[in-house]
Amino acid sequence: MSAAAEPQTTAFPKTTNAAFNAEVHDIWLAVTTGDPNYARPAFFPEKAYEQVKAIADPESDWQGRLWYDFTLDLAAAHKLVGKNALLTRVAVPAQYAQWIPVGACYNKAGYWHVPGARVVYRENGVTRSFGIASFISWRGDWYLIHFGAEVRSGTYGIVDDPETGPGIPGPPGSC
Repeated sequence: MSAAAEPQTTAFPKTTNAAFNAEVHDIWLAVTTGDPNYARPAFFPEKAYEQVKAIADPESDWQGRLWYDFTLDLAAAHKLVGKNALLTRVAVPAQYAQWIPVGACYNKAGYWHVPGARVVYRENGVTRSFGIASFISWRGDWYLIHFGAEVRSGTYGIVDDPETGPGIPGPPGSC
C-alpha cells in the first residue's frame, strides 16, 4: 500500500533528509524543463488529499484546482528561469511551520503547514529567487501543495515574489 493511502501522523517533516532532497530535485527539474509531471512525486498525493479534505469531491478539487493551478504556476516559473540556471537551495522557514488541526481549513485530518519557502538559484552569475506559497506534510514528509499562490482571481500562472538575491522566506500564516 502506498504511504498516501496510510493514515496521517503528527511527525514533523525534515528538510535535511533524502526524501526532501529528492523532492527539491523533482521540483527544479519540472521548473527547468517546463514539464509538471517531473514534480508529481513532490506534489501532495491525491490519496492523501482525499483523507485530509472534508469537502464533497476532494479528488475533483485535487485534479481541477490544485494540480491544474500548479501546472499554470509551473509554466510561469519556467518562463522566468533561464535554461542555464542552477539550483542553489530551497530555503524552508521552519520557524513558520504550524500544525493545522482537524476542523480548520475544511480538514478532516491535521497536517503540518509551512508557507513562504524560497527557491534560490544562480543564473549568469546572479543569485535569484522566487517563493513557494505552501508545503504541507503527510506522514512526516513535506509536499508541495501551492506553488505560486494559494488563491487566485483568474486562470493564469503566478510566480510568487521573484527577486534578485535570495529573498526573505515567509510570511507566516494561512492553511
